[in-house]
Amino acid sequence: MVSDWKNFCLEKASRFRPTIDRPFFNIYLWDYFNRAVGWATAGRFQPKDFEFTVGKQPLSEPRPVLLFIAMYYVVIFGGRSLVKSCKPLRLRFISQVHNLMLTSVSFLWLILMVEQMLPIVYRHGLYFAVCNVESWTQPMETLYYLNYMTKFVEFADTVLMVLKHRKLTFLHTYHHGATALLCYNQLVGYTAVTWVAVTLNLAVHVLMYWYYFLSASGIRVWWKAWVTRLQIVQFMLDLIVVYYVLYQKIVAAYFKNACTPQCEDCLGSMTAIAAGAAILTSYLFLFISFYMEVYKRGSASGKKKINKNN
Repeated sequence: MVSDWKNFCLEKASRFRPTIDRPFFNIYLWDYFNRAVGWATAGRFQPKDFEFTVGKQPLSEPRPVLLFIAMYYVVIFGGRSLVKSCKPLRLRFISQVHNLMLTSVSFLWLILMVEQMLPIVYRHGLYFAVCNVESWTQPMETLYYLNYMTKFVEFADTVLMVLKHRKLTFLHTYHHGATALLCYNQLVGYTAVTWVAVTLNLAVHVLMYWYYFLSASGIRVWWKAWVTRLQIVQFMLDLIVVYYVLYQKIVAAYFKNACTPQCEDCLGSMTAIAAGAAILTSYLFLFISFYMEVYKRGSASGKKKINKNN
């Protein structure tokens, strides 16, 4: 009897054994995501049928994207001047909801992307995954767009800071605007390497927004400096891969005779990849500078602070 029950439990448990194609409890999350979104939108939006087309979806053309980003800067800098004479708002509950929502959404996008990319990397290798056209799949294109739209929701980070009379740094304001532009640039440029930067960024965001949720809840944590350290590591890893892909693009375009056996024209426009490399490089230097100022020099004077930068 005990043996039969044990075998029954083992059989049931084996159904949830992770596989390469279904790494999360042997459940294909993309199907459940499609059903959930289809139900929530009454069928108006089906992720499995999505196709990004410039001019078709919201914020898919350069002019409205640039206008939205410009409005962001007008609102935060103009708003900062307007609220100077007002009492700072606590906005504790709103901050909790905002940060909990973003850590949850970041986690959802992350696991959905991992589910899509893990089989590709496992079966074809990293080079294929960052260069080949087959790594730009319909589910990944949908997730890239959804992640891109999330960047505009993250603008609320700065609005909350303004209402609380928190100091705005160049890194914070530059990073938010540039990241929205970067995500758009990679989406219209169809860069296969996009998933590397996005998945790493999402992983950091899960931890970062969880930290901000705890902070908004009045819970002190010891690992806040690790948020910035992970951001720096993230950009280092991004740049190793992105510069390699940029090198491949340049060699394939201008030095075909110098191509190695593993040399192809990686998917994506040269402009998009070069712009991505430039923005990520600026992030790396700015975050290192921020870390040195806050956690190295600041620790000597007993001052510790964290800036909401990613």
